[in-house]
Amino acid sequence: MEPDHGRERSLLPSARRVAFGLAALILATAAADERGRIAYVTDGDTVRLESGERIRIAGIDAPEIHRGQARCRAELARGRAAAEQARALLGGRVVSIARVGRSYDRTVARLRLDGRDVAAELVRIGAARWWPRGRAKPSWCGRAAQR
Repeated sequence: MEPDHGRERSLLPSARRVAFGLAALILATAAADERGRIAYVTDGDTVRLESGERIRIAGIDAPEIHRGQARCRAELARGRAAAEQARALLGGRVVSIARVGRSYDRTVARLRLDGRDVAAELVRIGAARWWPRGRAKPSWCGRAAQR
């Protein structure tokens, strides 16, 4: 009896898909388990790890702390307050890191602290606002900033 090579070929793509799926799952799990210690909090949405890596927290925006970047005086005051809140929450702490991209020479990542999502915590305490990808940057000036 001749071997059915057509059947072997049809199984090969399925085996490859399973192997690639398992490899992706292993890599995603490894990336989610990476940890780092916060060495410095730059502002309400950016930190530096002890390794020197700068991380922009994904999905949120905090008010600016530099005159050239802030759109109004109120944003500067809110930015300083947000940076202090972020320092109190994150300073010197170990976080779990899930990298999602790059922006302005920084890693963009989701961070977790003691099992809690750092972005959600910063929004909850008023240091930041949600900033979904593709949406306009939140305003920290005027009436809309009061919400």
